[in-house]
Amino acid sequence: MADSQDEPLWVITPPPGARLPVQGSDRFFPVNRIFCIGRNYAAHAVEMGHDPDREAPFFFLKAAGSISPGPRFPWPTETADLHHEVELVVALSKGGSGIAARDALDHVWGYGVGIDMTRRDLQAEAKKLGRPWDVAKSFDHSAPCGPLLPVTAGGHPVAGAITLDVNGQRRQEGDLNQMIWKTPEIIATLSRYFTLEAGDIIMTGTPAGVGPLQRGDDVTARIEGIGALSLSVV
Repeated sequence: MADSQDEPLWVITPPPGARLPVQGSDRFFPVNRIFCIGRNYAAHAVEMGHDPDREAPFFFLKAAGSISPGPRFPWPTETADLHHEVELVVALSKGGSGIAARDALDHVWGYGVGIDMTRRDLQAEAKKLGRPWDVAKSFDHSAPCGPLLPVTAGGHPVAGAITLDVNGQRRQEGDLNQMIWKTPEIIATLSRYFTLEAGDIIMTGTPAGVGPLQRGDDVTARIEGIGALSLSVV
């Protein structure tokens, strides 16, 4: 029998970890988990048929492997109704549980521009049947995200235009100050349900104007003061 020191640590080769590039650098941010908050802009809540009042936040997760830096977004299988949802991405440098809102921003490493891609037809079916949204939200490449901007370079955004254009036509437009639940509140609430960890990222909700994409579409998402993300649907 081989000496334990000679045996490999892993029984199979571990897959490469998910990561995001950093603006102005050749370094990367390691992605641990992707948390998403639903209906965090009042106008989007209305367009999805819900009350715009400040109800308690709810969350869902995407697999870390669904991170995609672009610029090519492959059309997903099993859908005829793929929708775009531009979002501010928050990247955490440290974790914890029971984090107070007043301390939450101390846990943020940086921010980015992301798109929550959604198989809307599968989501509608899941809602009707009272089933989880996993196949609608957490599929391959479903979380395109641009390079992260460190807090040390850009600070903590509280306002700024957030937009998404398809083939040069404006589809989504809002302002970060329209978020129902702000970044510190989101982190504090999440930390009551999960022990947050360094490398976790949070997608903070989308403004109104979500809609379908087609093969061949060119998509550009921007957040003022944070950056941009461009991709082609292939």
